[in-house]
Amino acid sequence: MEMTNLNKQKVTEEETPKGINKLPDSLLVQILSLLPTTKEAFKTCLVSKTWRRLPTLIDSFNLTCSTDREREDFSVIHNALAHSCSPKIIKFQLDLTHLSLSDCSCRPEYETLISRCFSFAVEREVENVVLWSQYSNGCTLPETLCTCLTLITLDVKHYGFNNAVIAWNSLKSIKLGHLMLTDDEMVKLLSGCPALETMELYWYYGFCRMEINSLQLKTLKLKNYQFAENGNDLEILAPYLQHLEISGELHDLKCRLVDVSSIVNAKLIFSIIYSCCDYHQVVYFLVQNNLQKVCNATELTMGTWFAEFKGVPVSELNCKYLTLVLHMKKFNMYRVAGLLRASPRVETINIELETTLLDDFPCHFLHNSLCNSELLDLANGDNMDLLSGVPSVVEFHNLKKVKIVISSEACLKDHVKRGFEKVSKLSEFLLLNAPAYSLSKHNGYIIPEELAVEDNRTA
Repeated sequence: MEMTNLNKQKVTEEETPKGINKLPDSLLVQILSLLPTTKEAFKTCLVSKTWRRLPTLIDSFNLTCSTDREREDFSVIHNALAHSCSPKIIKFQLDLTHLSLSDCSCRPEYETLISRCFSFAVEREVENVVLWSQYSNGCTLPETLCTCLTLITLDVKHYGFNNAVIAWNSLKSIKLGHLMLTDDEMVKLLSGCPALETMELYWYYGFCRMEINSLQLKTLKLKNYQFAENGNDLEILAPYLQHLEISGELHDLKCRLVDVSSIVNAKLIFSIIYSCCDYHQVVYFLVQNNLQKVCNATELTMGTWFAEFKGVPVSELNCKYLTLVLHMKKFNMYRVAGLLRASPRVETINIELETTLLDDFPCHFLHNSLCNSELLDLANGDNMDLLSGVPSVVEFHNLKKVKIVISSEACLKDHVKRGFEKVSKLSEFLLLNAPAYSLSKHNGYIIPEELAVEDNRTA
């Protein structure tokens, strides 16, 4: 196989590690597949004459293109495809994130390359595909890929569907990023993947409704809503979904859980940026609704968003494992109490604290993103009675473990130290009301035997 322009350094047979040539070809091909790129795998094969046939046997391709060496990269890819003898491709990855078509004159060559790559992969019954581009390229998925019946996993970034017919009968996992999907395209996508088990969307926008009726799709992850505008709504109907994660920036997206009645693990750690008045009232009721919809989850992870709305009634939660990921504008826990009160069956509580000091934010940012009443609550957070919202008769009969992690981002300013004292009081309260605990006293403080505090801060 020709290996021109792949290695300018002379490599001799003597440099090959002793004994490695005795390994079977199948193992050598596996080793080559672990290298970062296929180009490096080809270079490695130059160390031995007996290895020069190995690139023809590779069944996992990791190919890249960049603007500064487009011609060389194109040549490598065409060379790899032309000489491949593997009857089946396990993985085909093409990374074009560093190739800007607006900066180069190779658009026709690019389109030819894409067409050839995925015709090749589909003909060889590819199982796993990774296809990344950049926004400026304005690409759509190749038609040949959209009807690949052997595809099991798909990871796509900056590619649109353009009303393509989807027929991924074997697809089990899909990850789509930086894309716009209409409601119709979302319906076609879900109906075209009958075996789908996991879906992840990040930096997404366009659709207003996700209706998932498949018994197979158990995991849904939504990360970072893109291009938020006033009036954006998203309804999620997924009665058979078991694992739900909504994270990142939602901006002013009004996300409503309509039916997630089978949910087992809910991770709601998103952040919202909202204006006051009408939007604040709408989201207030959404918070109440969404908390009620996940009340039967066994594992529940909550972000700061639930603490940004004063006085929201919380339905009784049946979770056994509760995690609070708190990115507070000021180091305080003033609304955690109500959530704990609503979790009488909890067995494990994890609290992850990351703080961004209120003083570090420009005033205009805070006033644009929070109501005056909410700002006042944040500013006075250290003066609030943390446990005022929790009746003294509450007992956590099943509580066995409390873990508190303080992020390295939290500095050691005075009010942060006071926040740490408040966390200590919270821990003491939890453990005093947890009959399953054995407690001891040390230097005037009650210390639980199973309370873990990890302080990851840097001085």
